[in-house]
Amino acid sequence: MASPTDGLGRPLGVLRLSLTARCNLACPYCLPDGREPPGLLSLEQRVVVVQAAVALGAHSLRLTGGEPLLHPQLENLIEAVQPLRAQGLREIALTSNGTLLNASRARALREAGLDRITLSLDGADATSVARMAGLSDPRAGARTLEAVLAAIGHARDAGFDPAAGALKLNAVIQRGRNDDQLLPLAELCRRHGLELRLIEYMDVGNRNGWSPTDVVSASAMAERISSRWPLEPLERDLHSTARRWLYRDSSGGIAVVASVSQPFCGDCNRLRVTADGVAYTCLFAAPSSGLDLKPWLQPSINAVSLEQALTQLWRSRHDRYSEERQASATGREHAEMAYLGG
Repeated sequence: MASPTDGLGRPLGVLRLSLTARCNLACPYCLPDGREPPGLLSLEQRVVVVQAAVALGAHSLRLTGGEPLLHPQLENLIEAVQPLRAQGLREIALTSNGTLLNASRARALREAGLDRITLSLDGADATSVARMAGLSDPRAGARTLEAVLAAIGHARDAGFDPAAGALKLNAVIQRGRNDDQLLPLAELCRRHGLELRLIEYMDVGNRNGWSPTDVVSASAMAERISSRWPLEPLERDLHSTARRWLYRDSSGGIAVVASVSQPFCGDCNRLRVTADGVAYTCLFAAPSSGLDLKPWLQPSINAVSLEQALTQLWRSRHDRYSEERQASATGREHAEMAYLGG
């Protein structure tokens, strides 16, 4: 089947597949329910979804949650989709808070065929980590920080090479809560040889009390870091969510996901599928606007039918919420990020 383009001429390139809505943290910008929706997809159904997306042009699979390391069949899924590399799948990536990534799990993920890990850490000291992870006790923040720093080492030892882009660190930055952590996080990543991926605080879901005044813009974050370690800007790659800068002293660089201040809707190529099999064409999609794929995931249904359903969904796509938000300064109710996979 031919690769479809949407109503704005954008191709399908990335499938973000959520494996669970559960998380072992309660970050205030996400606020997951802590429970699964009914009707979770089976391993076999998830493989069929990935196969259909690859057939329609998806070349990258991003495994998300919730916290995907809570999913007991994570490695099995990665192994099961390896044959799709011969059909166009180029990369399998995982986004995790890192607290559950021990040495044996990191090795198992690498051996299963995972290409890249992005870990999340929103502060470089115990108090900041506790605040941003929804933990009431700074001692819990210290344990979380220690676990994520250990996870960086475990991932590196397992073969996820930061120099090759196979290991990165995400940080959501919110004004007045952790924007004082920009330089400490940059220093931490420089010390570990990691690309720091800063994420503008976004109006995802309906629970985080988002306000535009809480956003620290990509340019402001880059300027603050550049004042300490001078940076050179790079052009944003086509279909990339991040704008990148390199340190002038050749100590790596940073990237900023600037969906609020510098939207990239124009070439967004991402399809999101929740843990219970609902497909959404935008991170900021309205609740109940997704397409439930389960009717096309029954054993009696031909796989081509799922491809046709996804093709129709993608061709009807006109999403450009971040551009519309920027133009109007008004928002709308969204599906929860904990279910859409960030």
